[in-house]
Amino acid sequence: MKPGPDGAPLRDSQFDSIDFIPSEIRHAYGERVHVLGDPFLLTHLARLCSPEATQPLVNELITTIYRGLIQIAINREFPLRRASMRTRMAEFHPEAVYSGPIVDPDVRVVSVNLARAGTLPSHVCYTALNYLMNPAHVRQDHISIARQTGADQKVTGSAVSGHKIGGPIDDAIVLFPDPMGATGSTLVEAMDLFASYGTPRRIIALHCIVTPEYLKRVLPAHPALVVYTVRLDRGLSDREVLASVPGTHWDRERGLNQKQYIVPGGGGIGEILNNAFV
Repeated sequence: MKPGPDGAPLRDSQFDSIDFIPSEIRHAYGERVHVLGDPFLLTHLARLCSPEATQPLVNELITTIYRGLIQIAINREFPLRRASMRTRMAEFHPEAVYSGPIVDPDVRVVSVNLARAGTLPSHVCYTALNYLMNPAHVRQDHISIARQTGADQKVTGSAVSGHKIGGPIDDAIVLFPDPMGATGSTLVEAMDLFASYGTPRRIIALHCIVTPEYLKRVLPAHPALVVYTVRLDRGLSDREVLASVPGTHWDRERGLNQKQYIVPGGGGIGEILNNAFV
């Protein structure tokens, strides 16, 4: 790329418009929900949910899945800025300058660890962000939160037993990497907690699996939330519903059993990740 009359690199028109559109499954849940049509991630998730997947394989599968999820979320949701960066070839060609878009490294980002199932996913996202963004603007917050159940073992809500939140979230992108979006009570409780810390630029949930019940709970509770998931599970729905586009018969879709675990699902991912079945 030869310099212009003022010495600045000339623009290459191929970079004038970058619009990343991931492959997604068609649904009727609204534009804030992204059910990814990603064979690579679906394959890894299928292995993660199989009874044969135990430690240390489950950690590797979660790591691979969340590296994919954070990449898609960054490509789709993070702002870009134009940069001019010399390449190694500039030693021989003064026009060897990349002048085009990069992810804006100075955007503030917060990855939230919803212990315990979300601990490894958040760490994967936090690590990736520190390499991509300005590390001074990246932080990881921690919330100790667990579902609460009644005598019938149904989820009645979630309880926060402690948290470490590193400060305001004004104009930051806040990520909630949590593998299983089952009832939505945990995420709603966590987002409610962050509401007093400011107004974020974006709120993004990153999941392996969500249910229709989860989406019905979280979307109206926090209108700014955007959801990315590898898979939507509605395995307890009737035959007609399963034959329809997801969300068409939202009131009849079922992905939770009587104990409010996901079907097909993957069992208790928090337990499996930590080898602690309590």
